[in-house]
Amino acid sequence: MDFNLTQEQRMIYEYGDRISKQFDHNYWRGYAEKNERPTELYKQITDDGFLGIMVPEAYGGAGQGMTEMLLFMEGLSNNGIPLLNLVVGPTMTMGLLAKHASEDMKRRFLPGGCTGEIKFCFAITEPNAGSNSIEITSIAKSDGKGGFKLNGQKVFITDANCADYAMVVTRTTARADVKKKTDGFTIFMVDMKKKGISKTLIPIAFPVPETQWQVFFDDVALTEADVLGEVGKGFNILFDTLNPERIILSGLCTGVGRFALKKAVAYANDRKVFNNTPIGAYQGVQHPLAMARSEIEMASLMALKAAWAFDQGLPAGEFANMAKYAAAEAGIHAVDSAIQCFGGNGFTKEYGMYDLYGLVRLLRTAPLNREMVLNHIAEHVMGLPRSY
Repeated sequence: MDFNLTQEQRMIYEYGDRISKQFDHNYWRGYAEKNERPTELYKQITDDGFLGIMVPEAYGGAGQGMTEMLLFMEGLSNNGIPLLNLVVGPTMTMGLLAKHASEDMKRRFLPGGCTGEIKFCFAITEPNAGSNSIEITSIAKSDGKGGFKLNGQKVFITDANCADYAMVVTRTTARADVKKKTDGFTIFMVDMKKKGISKTLIPIAFPVPETQWQVFFDDVALTEADVLGEVGKGFNILFDTLNPERIILSGLCTGVGRFALKKAVAYANDRKVFNNTPIGAYQGVQHPLAMARSEIEMASLMALKAAWAFDQGLPAGEFANMAKYAAAEAGIHAVDSAIQCFGGNGFTKEYGMYDLYGLVRLLRTAPLNREMVLNHIAEHVMGLPRSY
């Protein structure tokens, strides 16, 4: 395997270094503390053509793949600019549209998505169907006129308040009425301005620019033209979204980990406590940071392998789950080690280290918790009996 990046991939990866000169971590942090979208940053990313990395050139995109999207996220996060919205819009929604939408649907959504004129959210999680998506109860029933009426509730929907369209995973046939539990799922593109849609904010306990919402659908009118793929067969294409989600979040974790460690190294080289010696000279400080850096780089390699497999059309679930597990754990260890290095300063607003902990800790639990990731690896990779 060739580990060298192409010139274009290197440019994408290093974009975070360049844009951070204008929009740095303190800029990101200011919006995170207000729970507001960093509009100037997104405008610059859009103007520079990075929203459509996974969209074919024919629809206004860059015609690149999951590998390039991962490198883009990792490069931003390396500089303390982790953007969760890049997961649900450019990766999950636009990536799936580019791969599975009809020609008409691609023309409707992808050019506007690339220019930022159309913003997306992704809606799958429900109050009683988190890790177990099979138990989704939201349903779009036939209205008898060739259309559908969507009813149900979704939770933890990122930036639903500013999305123009939601990619909604729902049922068109209830679980009780299908022979195979994965049958009866349909994916719709839902106009968020439609009558019957309401939203309530879910307050999050740590600073992040993105907001989380409950979304309610009450007899929302849909048509066949709103269907992505085929009615009743949405589950067949769903993992083309869920694997990229795990891959790109791996890049966010490893990038944030690198950023925290870089800050810790600078502090450890400067801070002196005993005998006028920098604390970075002590193995009690060095070793946790070195271990964390090793874990970050190993997780980053697995994420690249997962992205490569996805781009090659190979089964990517094994690598995507391993990458997500490894990156979340590595990110937590890196930020925690950095906080410990800073001592009391690690908990102050001035240094901003503790602000990062909530984000990386979240990704041990979401979008799929560590235990379910390990269950997948145990059962589907190692051949152990199903445990649940």
